[in-house]
Amino acid sequence: MGEQEALTQIKKDIEANPVCLFMKGTPESPQCGFSAQVVQILNSYGVKYHAVNVLADYDVREGIKKYTNWPTIPQLYVKGKFIGGCDITSEMHRKGQLAPVLEAAK
Repeated sequence: MGEQEALTQIKKDIEANPVCLFMKGTPESPQCGFSAQVVQILNSYGVKYHAVNVLADYDVREGIKKYTNWPTIPQLYVKGKFIGGCDITSEMHRKGQLAPVLEAAK
């Protein structure tokens, strides 16, 4: 997949899925601690989400960083809006701010 194709696919994934997580690995087998932490948070809410394994395609891995101008992975999107990475997602969870955002996506 080329860079432009990757950006098109990223946009489609984000628009087609109310909750979309770009991560290293899969929800069943995260390949980094930060991705695992976001998966654990999302699972604690029982929310359905679409996960994209950025390790499966170099162009998607690099493309998602360009798409949001955000250098790290994981990246969480809710209703097409970039929420943040592990730190922001964890902080929102701790402060009780993530639940209403996820609820709105149902």
